[in-house]
This record gives sequence, structure tokens and C-alpha cells, in this order.
Amino acid sequence: MNEEMRANTAAYEQTVRSTLALAGTFTGDDWDRPTDCPGWTVKDQLSHLVGIELDLLGDPSPDVDVPEFPHVRNDFGRALEAAVHLRRPVPGPAVAAELADALERRLAQLPTLDPDRVVTMPDGREGPYSRLMMVRAMDCWTHEQDVRRAVGRPGNLDAPAAHCFWTLFSGALPLIVARRAKAAPGESVAFAISGPPDFEAAVEVGEDGRGRPSSGAAPTAELAMDWETYVCLTAGRRAPGEAAVRVTGDPDLAARVLAAMAVTP
Repeated sequence: MNEEMRANTAAYEQTVRSTLALAGTFTGDDWDRPTDCPGWTVKDQLSHLVGIELDLLGDPSPDVDVPEFPHVRNDFGRALEAAVHLRRPVPGPAVAAELADALERRLAQLPTLDPDRVVTMPDGREGPYSRLMMVRAMDCWTHEQDVRRAVGRPGNLDAPAAHCFWTLFSGALPLIVARRAKAAPGESVAFAISGPPDFEAAVEVGEDGRGRPSSGAAPTAELAMDWETYVCLTAGRRAPGEAAVRVTGDPDLAARVLAAMAVTP
């Protein structure tokens, strides 16, 4: 492994092990609690993780007839639902055991893979396998947080994989501000995220209408929120009206940015 692959793999391992340790504390009712992903329970979240890891291991995909669930809106959602629906009759502890086994198999597999091998990312773009592992760390951590909110047991918010989340999604802020929120040339938006972890970012719109990083001096609008709120907004887990955000400056621009924050499908 190169250094990037090693760091992303460690972040991935840490959050999956944290999820498994959390699952070891569940009572029977915890497995069936609804989460912020429509139609998915706590157990379904772990089933999703199992399905992705088995796919990356190259295990044959079972033929699953996915019903017409209201929360399945497209082919991508239907593909993700297959692993979840397959395990709906399976007890939660058995799903957790399957995830634990998949983790150990993946940790044995990863040192044998070329970190520079170009693969297709979930968003359809191509990139090295080392970056795919950053995406896997981010995704596993995001679902761990879904589970933690559902069972009321917060934790691991400052995990290494949380920093993967910021690295991957903060890059969308110029797009959010300029294209989605339609900030005018010369306008800027600053983001103050309190944690831990703490993050700051600022975007200004140039004369060409494109967003780019800025110094954040005297922004047109500033959005201040805690880290979990930022995660919930960016991952599409909360609507703007459900999030505690302190706005200074132009309220209309801030509202448009908040409405455009979700970047996950």
C-alpha cells in the first residue's frame, strides 16, 4: 500500500469496527429503529454495508426481486436495496457477524491490490483505488452516524473517516454556492463548522460565474453550525428547516445555499 491507501484503509477499518462495537450493545428493539435513510432500519444500514463490501470482494451477487418500495426512486436505489431486502428476514446479530467477516476478508484483500489502479467511483467518475477507499471510509462512517442517531448513542464524530467526509464533500461547496444557490459574481459565502472536528471554508463567485475558494474576509453570508449538522445537511439527512444554523449577512443567499447543501444521491 502507498501512504494514501494505508491511511484511508485505517479510517475505513476504524469506523467499521466502531459500528460493530456499537451493534454489540443493541437490544432487540434497536435493530428495528428507523434511521434518516427513508425505508431503512438500523439493521438495514448494516445490511447495506455488507452488500457493498461483498461486492468489492467479488462475491456473486444474488438474484433479488426488490419490491416497488416508495423510497426506491431509481435504478441506483434499486441496486442498493437488493442487499438490504435480501437480509430483512435475517436477525440483526447475524447481519453484524456477516459484516465482521466481510471486514476481515477485505483487510486481507486490500494489501494485495494496486492502490493506483483506476476504478469507477460511485459517482461514475474514475480514480485510483486509494481514493475509492477514502469513499468507503466516508460512506461507512456516514452510515455509522445514521445508526448512532437512530439509537441515541452519539460517538466517533471525530473519527479519521470524518475527515474523509470533509475532504470529499467540501470540494462541492463552490458548486453549491455558485451554480445551485446562484450567488452573483462578487458574492461570497463562509462556512464555520464547530466540532471537533472544526473546519472553515469560504467560497466567492468570480466574474465568470464560477465558485472558487476565497479568504472569507467580509463574506456576503456566513453559515455557522456544528459538525453533525453539517454532515446531516450535506448527506441529505436533514432539511434546512430542521437544522440549527446561525446565519449572518444576506439571509436570502444563506437560505438558497442551505437548500442546496445535499450532495449525496
